[in-house]
Amino acid sequence: MIALLRRLIALIQQVAQANRLVPDLVHRLYGRFSLVGTEPFLDRDQFDWTHLLESHYPAIREEAEQVLRVRDALPNFQDIAPDDIQLSDDDRWKTYWFVGYDLWDDANCIRSPRTAAVLRAIPGMTTAFFSILAPGKDLPPHVGPYRGVLRHHLALIVPEPAEQAGIEVGGEVRHWEEGRSLTFDDTYVHRAWNDTDGVRVVLFCDIVRPLRWPLSWLNRLIITSVARSPFIKRARAQHVAREQAFAAQWAEHAEVGRP
Repeated sequence: MIALLRRLIALIQQVAQANRLVPDLVHRLYGRFSLVGTEPFLDRDQFDWTHLLESHYPAIREEAEQVLRVRDALPNFQDIAPDDIQLSDDDRWKTYWFVGYDLWDDANCIRSPRTAAVLRAIPGMTTAFFSILAPGKDLPPHVGPYRGVLRHHLALIVPEPAEQAGIEVGGEVRHWEEGRSLTFDDTYVHRAWNDTDGVRVVLFCDIVRPLRWPLSWLNRLIITSVARSPFIKRARAQHVAREQAFAAQWAEHAEVGRP
């Protein structure tokens, strides 16, 4: 058992580092032990935290709008995760991180306290950030590396015409609606696009998939182990390196905004 566990953890770490798909056998195993659906998009009513997030939509959106005022200073997704350069290589996918693989960004949580408080109240929250797509930005088809988490979007700002911004997962297309949630399994091939003339913003979350024991125990152990992987350590270092410059930009904006 210990030897098997070590091999599984090593496999997940390799996947996180190389952004490769976990073998189908592992996906099927997690699907069999899942306490929720395994279809591309999941029923929002399966999760208490869906309603919690949506009930705080006005406050979360207000803090996202504050962040947009310093959008040019925000890190691009690939600045934080350079191993994912194939997803985006320009400055049209901006991010504002609260937590990544259980590593909380205390500075951003202080800047956006109401959003942070809601996120901290959700058990199993492993990753969360404001995901900001510029006008005309498309994210190409890709797959998530690990079925042990669920992907969740709370739509904060969706430009009109809303039908020109959307996401496809496993061949199914959905369009974001402000204040509403989409929960999906990112191990299906998925892509996203914003073909409007405005900025699209969602609160992007990864939350631990509910599983029956002993897979629930193994899943948490693997997620903790991945947080120590070289891939995540590099992402964390990239973020820390940018924090000082971003803090200066944020302070300058706050000073200008005072009466």
